[in-house]
Amino acid sequence: MQQSETLEIQAFIDERRMSAQQWLLTALCFAIVLCDGMDVAVMGFLAPAIIEEWDLSRAAFGLVMAAAPIGLALGAIFAGSSSDFFGRRRVLLASVFAFGVLTWLTAEARTPAQMAALRLATGLGLGAAMPNTTTLLSEYVPARSRSFLLATMFTGFNFGSAIIGFVAAYMLPRWGWQSVLHFGAAIPLLLWLAMLFVLPESARFMVVRGHPAERIRKVLARVSGADLSGIGRFVLQEERVAARQPVAALFSSAFARRTFTLWVCYFMGLLVIYLTTSWLPTMMRNESMSIDYAANVTAMFQLGGTLGAILVGLAMDRFGATRSVAIAYMAGGLTLILLGVGGLQAAVLPLIVALVGFCMSGGQTGLNAYAPNCYPTAIRATGVSWMLGVGRLGSILGSSIGGVLMGFGWSFTTIFCVLAIPAGLAALAITLNGRDAERARAQAIGG
Repeated sequence: MQQSETLEIQAFIDERRMSAQQWLLTALCFAIVLCDGMDVAVMGFLAPAIIEEWDLSRAAFGLVMAAAPIGLALGAIFAGSSSDFFGRRRVLLASVFAFGVLTWLTAEARTPAQMAALRLATGLGLGAAMPNTTTLLSEYVPARSRSFLLATMFTGFNFGSAIIGFVAAYMLPRWGWQSVLHFGAAIPLLLWLAMLFVLPESARFMVVRGHPAERIRKVLARVSGADLSGIGRFVLQEERVAARQPVAALFSSAFARRTFTLWVCYFMGLLVIYLTTSWLPTMMRNESMSIDYAANVTAMFQLGGTLGAILVGLAMDRFGATRSVAIAYMAGGLTLILLGVGGLQAAVLPLIVALVGFCMSGGQTGLNAYAPNCYPTAIRATGVSWMLGVGRLGSILGSSIGGVLMGFGWSFTTIFCVLAIPAGLAALAITLNGRDAERARAQAIGG
């Protein structure tokens, strides 16, 4: 058959219903994010047992706890962006395999230094997973439901963190902390085997990198379930990238404002989220509240955040991505003020904390779904990974600054009312980003 027709890939995906292969890809990406959540949370559950077995101080074990977050930030920036050169599939396969193997090896560590080195390496491998699951899925789902599907994918992180907690509670007293790490390694390695056979390369990436039309046709036909035998050429309608290096393109005149505003928004959101979740239990204990009550109230933040992620994703698809995320952050600032003014003795404290989580985590997850659309295919993974990597500095600052502020004598009310400022800055940053992106897309279509 003569292959003479030209196909614009995103328009083709947007006009069709989701196929079984696209739903399978969504499930695989959800599972990768779930593994991410398991790995990030696992050491918090294992720390008491390891400290007791090795007779360590909490300060001495701090190096182990800090190693993975540092690796995640570096991995997101450097390994995550590599898929714009090597492809989404290759980098994801390498990432999932690496953090599965390295987690298994962590169970064999015999000293804090060995464990810290392995956790750092695990973070480097894991850091590439999040930006590339986001990128790959965004390039294969229709625009009408993209934000909802991506936001739902990110709820896998919360599920993973919860699952590893239940696993640790069951396995720790029976088989020791090593068994929990073995479980945490087996899941991604089994997932890697499934990915090896069914994970597709991005058709959009293949077009940008000049792959043969026959290969693109084969992959896209398998994913979409459509007959593409008459297609001889595949194209993309999107912004052009002038710079040859993806990192350089992020700071070019066309993308610099978008890059900076994404960084500001992600940084501010994580600052608020990590300060709240890291220090709220301590603040409650300082007021002589029980550990159980403090833990349950803080858990309401995660519960509200999971619901918020799904509903903000739905709102993004229906009412506009920029507006929905900006409103979530602005509402988050108002609920933070409500939390601060209401105080720890408020009868509805769990509800207020859930509302803060709904708005702030909902907005943050929405931003994860929003970011891939800010960049064209050639630099998409680089843009998303640098946002995640730089933004993680906000999580580091938020995790540490709460104790400093309390040391300065700041009250609970002052801390949470002041936290409304970074929430407002996040709303402003995403608004400016949306205006710049819309103007650029309009010029690209008009050109």
